[in-house]
Amino acid sequence: MSYVLAHISDLHLPPLPPARPGELLGKRFLSWLSWHSKRKDIHKPEILEALLQDLEEQDPDHIALTGDIVNLSLPAEFKAAAELLPQIAPPEKLSLVPGNHDYLVQLEWEESWGTWQAYLLDDEAARPPRDFADAFPYVQRRGPLVLVGLSSAVPTPPTFASGRLGEEQLNRLESLLRDLAEEGATVVILIHHSPAHRGNHRRKQLMDAADLQKLLKKYGASLVLHGHNHRFIEASLPGPRGKIPVLGVASATALAWQHLPAAHYHLLRFRDQNKVDLELRRYEHAEERFLKRDSRPLVLPDSLR
Repeated sequence: MSYVLAHISDLHLPPLPPARPGELLGKRFLSWLSWHSKRKDIHKPEILEALLQDLEEQDPDHIALTGDIVNLSLPAEFKAAAELLPQIAPPEKLSLVPGNHDYLVQLEWEESWGTWQAYLLDDEAARPPRDFADAFPYVQRRGPLVLVGLSSAVPTPPTFASGRLGEEQLNRLESLLRDLAEEGATVVILIHHSPAHRGNHRRKQLMDAADLQKLLKKYGASLVLHGHNHRFIEASLPGPRGKIPVLGVASATALAWQHLPAAHYHLLRFRDQNKVDLELRRYEHAEERFLKRDSRPLVLPDSLR
């Protein structure tokens, strides 16, 4: 078996579109200030272009995008993102989950995530999702993998970037994980906020991480992929057949800034059900392109069969 999954995250789609004053009330205004004071000099359109080119050259079998696609949750941003996504990959080759910047304030489904619904569609759904709660968790079977998409994106108070799954989503997830454990599937969970504690500041953490940890400990998963922290973080969580790797990735469009690294993304080459080669591809400013910078084996938990 050889199947390649690319993991990208935190596009923070540049540049920021014009916004009317009435659109910049509340938390959006703070994020607007953040963009113009620092983010506009970090998240660069040329890095996004280099990312698209490198993904085309590497030609992974599938791509997982773990949130923060936009910046202020503006309607114009969702429209621009909807135009960008087909340039990354068609829906059958791209799965996405939202991040906190994708739900900065209360939104209408039709003018926000509804424009992305083809990338959120559960394989067995009889119809497209109709609202935020209806869309998650989803299950997409791609090659040897079962991708389970979760939404940890919820509006939060100013200065907070935390996430929450909520009781309803967790209940549906438990039923899914139970069935997938009986099947012995290679389950890859996609989420924006990390369910592990490593690298998480309280105001940015997944508030009900303990509830997700309990489900993973009971039913298991093969791998958890997340974004949010803008850097590579490797952690693990206990599962019924061994430790479950939890991998965070940097922003895919950013220059190096303070303690945060330059843009990178991961290629995960699945060789069999519990052996994976992890490759890190990083943006090199001097070459103006992504290059391979590290590669090593990654061991997943034993099959649940």
